[in-house]
Amino acid sequence: MTTTRRVRRPKSWHQRAGLPVRVWLVLLIVAGLAHPFLPESRWLLVHLFTLGAVTNSIVVWSQTLAERFLGFHLAETERGPQLIKIYALNVGIVVTIVGVVGGWFPATLAGAVLIGAMVAWHAISLLLLTVRAQRERTRAGDRPAGHAQSVWFLVASSAMLPFGAGFGAVLAYGATEQTEAGFLLAHQAMNLLGFLGLAAAGVLTVMYPNLIGAPDAPSGRRPVALAVLLIGIAVLTAGALTGNSLVAAAGCVAYLAGWIVVAAPLLRDALSHPPNGFAAASVTAAMLWLLGSLAALAIVLATGPMDPDRATLMTVPFLAGFAAQLLFGVMSHLLPTLMGGGPAVVGAGVDKMNRWWIWRIVVINTGLLLFLAPLPSWMRVGVTSLVMLAFVMFLPIMITSARASAAGRRAVMAGQAPPEHDPAVHQRGLQATAALACLALVFSVFSGLGGASIGGQDASAGVTPTGNTTEVHIEAIGMRFTPDTVNVPAGDRLVLTVTNSDDQVHDLVLATGHNTGRLAPGEAATLEVGVVGADIDGWCSIVGHRQQGMVFRIVADDGDGEAMSHGHVSAGGTPTIDLAADPGEGFVARDPVLEAAPVGTTHRYTFEITEVPGEYAPGVPQTMWTYNGRAMGPTLRGKVGDLFEITMVNNGSMGHSVDFHAGMVGPDEPMRTINPGEELIYRFRAEHSGIWLYHCATPPMAVHIAAGMFGAVVIDPPSLGPVDAEYLMVQSDAYLGAGQVDAEKVAAGNPDLVMFNGFAGQYVHRPLHAATGDRVRIWVLDAGPNETVAFHVVGAQFDTVYKEGAYLLRADDPDSGGSQVLDLAVAQGGFVELQFLEPGTYTFLNHRMFDGDRGAMGKIVVE
Repeated sequence: MTTTRRVRRPKSWHQRAGLPVRVWLVLLIVAGLAHPFLPESRWLLVHLFTLGAVTNSIVVWSQTLAERFLGFHLAETERGPQLIKIYALNVGIVVTIVGVVGGWFPATLAGAVLIGAMVAWHAISLLLLTVRAQRERTRAGDRPAGHAQSVWFLVASSAMLPFGAGFGAVLAYGATEQTEAGFLLAHQAMNLLGFLGLAAAGVLTVMYPNLIGAPDAPSGRRPVALAVLLIGIAVLTAGALTGNSLVAAAGCVAYLAGWIVVAAPLLRDALSHPPNGFAAASVTAAMLWLLGSLAALAIVLATGPMDPDRATLMTVPFLAGFAAQLLFGVMSHLLPTLMGGGPAVVGAGVDKMNRWWIWRIVVINTGLLLFLAPLPSWMRVGVTSLVMLAFVMFLPIMITSARASAAGRRAVMAGQAPPEHDPAVHQRGLQATAALACLALVFSVFSGLGGASIGGQDASAGVTPTGNTTEVHIEAIGMRFTPDTVNVPAGDRLVLTVTNSDDQVHDLVLATGHNTGRLAPGEAATLEVGVVGADIDGWCSIVGHRQQGMVFRIVADDGDGEAMSHGHVSAGGTPTIDLAADPGEGFVARDPVLEAAPVGTTHRYTFEITEVPGEYAPGVPQTMWTYNGRAMGPTLRGKVGDLFEITMVNNGSMGHSVDFHAGMVGPDEPMRTINPGEELIYRFRAEHSGIWLYHCATPPMAVHIAAGMFGAVVIDPPSLGPVDAEYLMVQSDAYLGAGQVDAEKVAAGNPDLVMFNGFAGQYVHRPLHAATGDRVRIWVLDAGPNETVAFHVVGAQFDTVYKEGAYLLRADDPDSGGSQVLDLAVAQGGFVELQFLEPGTYTFLNHRMFDGDRGAMGKIVVE
């Protein structure tokens, strides 16, 4: 019997050279997941991607593309020195990372030298390859290859990194703040604009016309573009190293001009051949982001001093807007092409790549623009999450495309491929590398750089930087920041790590504009404040928390124990109130009629907590914190002995709770604060009759009540008799701020409005009704949080008064007289009964007249 044994072919150079790329990307993913526990985590995340994955990718791919552009391919037997170069390069990367993370500069320097030497060797190899290819074509009588000029971009690209590695070593050694800013900018100029930017410019001049189906770009401009780009990098670097921001800005403008030479014909062709698919649209957007980011960087450099924060201000737009979209776009084009199989198979793969492409392009680019805007922290988190989702969608789409291409290729090539050559092996390697690259880019951009602060006033106040960094850990717990004051040597760079160790949501906002965003219990965030030259105030921005003591201060110490300058932040203004204005035909007043208690002895309710826009008076918009969507929650009614079960669902953006005065329960569990997305069930038995307040019990309680989180529970006295009409009036006071409750006014007890049932003066415009001789009962509850009630009906007298569980006056008592006012302190309640002897319009009000004038007033029309 003859047996056939499958012989495994040796791995190609591309497979062996691409292995380090995949290894670094796997390490990057692991580091991204574990970055809170890693030293130098931000530097590590960025450099695992840029130094590890990108450097290896450019070295391998530039070799492959150079051979294609030159039409000259090296034999496998000539790949040995290239593999040695790549392996030595990775040794240098490992040594550099170990040196930086471990704080051992000799290792960092040795690694940087080895990296620079290997990439310099690569640049020389590309140069020698170009000379050799031209010589061979001349000897064969062939014309120079059509895209040979683009190889010079790749040679120049590789020549940049050795200088960038040297600047990186200087940064690792340490420098003064001003020197550090210059080397940071030079480091970026060489690595980001030089190593990455020049390679992109050379590749896009060849690839982009093919992407949009336009004629090849004119090759005559390529040498001019390369020269201008190199001049721009040189001038920018010179300005950075000399600390001359105007020279650096001029270099940035020159580099921008070089990219305009590259991109202008490409974008002009895009007008006549609009991008129709994700690859073309993503690459187009990447070029536009690059041009815009370069223009913004030039303005930044020309309009202010050079410091590390300003020097790196456009890093996120460069990486997320340009580099990320360029990578996704190029991969969307290359993967189906590399899978092969003929036009039909490639087309099927491209179709899969274009799934949801318009949605992805719009979300990514609009989201990035919004991310750079001064949005509230919660909105920025949402925008970032959506953009991240759009980026990550590339992964399942890419896998679907690869499967479609593979299936089509198998159908076309079944039994036809020579056994000694299987192109699918290398293509699968490229496919895996692309998948890891996309995921790693998301980690590096959003985990490594997403915390960078963009915008806000300068905290340095012109102080001379020391080059030192002060790191401080802060806890938010018990309505306090611990520590609440930090002394920082003036000129130090300050890094704050804020951990929420409390049981409700908090944040930390600084007067400089830095913001942790909302932190759930157990969450932490890092703020890079930058160089500190002035005192900086901080606070928790959740309404009322600042007034409860959640304030923080950074004190700039001049070295002699003296504080520097101080900064302050004040609250917004109050809208104009016109209580005489009719709320309009569409206005519906809250129904004042108190419905009878429902049948049964068990009553179940659901309270949905939301924070919604509303009004307390005509033209006075405010954000209200609500139970079930409006200021003043649902009214509950029952009898003594009834069981109430309330399911509370927090769909708001901060912690809330509830406290039912009608129940006698241990407060620890049912009254605890629940955070967004959480629920609790509150059960209580009505032990006594009366009208009882319920309200949010989350500190500061006064603010939560003033924002609308209150309501009434009526437990009927057993002897309660029938009446012709029964109404409910719950008084509350409102403290108007710039769109939401003003906690400082609450603390000062200075309300703008006092009202019944959540809207000032509503029963003046939508009166109650009665008939002469009717017995009318009016229940009254004072929800506060601050103002008391002296409830009075003009022209009438009360013959029955019930207050806080007891009758003070009864109509059937021959020795009792009448009452003119039901006086209630905050959280007290009761009812009055009266009869109208004559028709007319009777005014009811809080007889603390300034409260009546502030909206605690209504009318009863008696017919």
